[in-house]
Amino acid sequence: MSVLLDRNTRVVVQGLGREGSFHAARMKEYGTKVVGATKPGKGGTTQEGVPLFDTMAQAVDATDANTSIVFVPAPFAMDAMLEAIDAGIDLVIAITEGIPVADMLKVAAVLETSGTTLVGPNGPGAITPGQAKVGIMPAENFSPGGIGFVSRSGTLTYEIADLLTRAGLGQSTCIGVGGDPVVGLPTPDAVRLLNEDPATEAIVIVGEIGGSAEEHAAEYLRAEGKKPAVAFIAGRSAPPGKRMGHAGAIVSGNQGTAESKVRAFEEAGIPVANAPSEIPDLVKQALRR
Repeated sequence: MSVLLDRNTRVVVQGLGREGSFHAARMKEYGTKVVGATKPGKGGTTQEGVPLFDTMAQAVDATDANTSIVFVPAPFAMDAMLEAIDAGIDLVIAITEGIPVADMLKVAAVLETSGTTLVGPNGPGAITPGQAKVGIMPAENFSPGGIGFVSRSGTLTYEIADLLTRAGLGQSTCIGVGGDPVVGLPTPDAVRLLNEDPATEAIVIVGEIGGSAEEHAAEYLRAEGKKPAVAFIAGRSAPPGKRMGHAGAIVSGNQGTAESKVRAFEEAGIPVANAPSEIPDLVKQALRR
């Protein structure tokens, strides 16, 4: 099994510009079923072998797509996500960064009454190694296995996946939840999916300073955890008051600090790596317990 995406994932690309075209080709090379793309005014034509549709509703009706990936520029990304939700898409993965918080709050309100799961925005996407990748991550860093992986950082996702792969620790599903203040699938919910997944043997959680998602994930695992887990918090060495690159990395007083996150994981019995290079050994130790 896997979570969110597998061999049956059928993807429509929203925003087949330069970035969308490049990554659609990489997804197809990996074996992901990219069944169409939306490009208003170009419906009925093709681009680089991908059928084009004017709307998401038309794309879903013609291709039986269940997933979309959003490369639409930030000012228009809200409409793209809402269109995908309205079309009944199961999974929307939003790569776009810089989406206004007010727009994401509107999307979040719609998600509450829909059957759609949104991953992102401002994240690398998700991958079930050996089955499907919907995102911008370099596929060669990942390998099939039993380690579930949740990360707020895109580049750390790639680095840590590569470290795990080199250590012989393949991954079940890796989810880049995104680094914005408002995301569709926050870290605790992504952790819950992996905790309930029979194919996942252990969970790696990569967090950042800002917000309280990691504390909530630690609290959930402390009460409901079925799998061993290992954590890493980026930004532990950031000086007080330093603004980090992600929009969601906002620290207010003692809330959202690296220290509060590390303490929450340690109190839940979850070891916290001091550097990404420590993660594979900590995972191996956790699996032996």
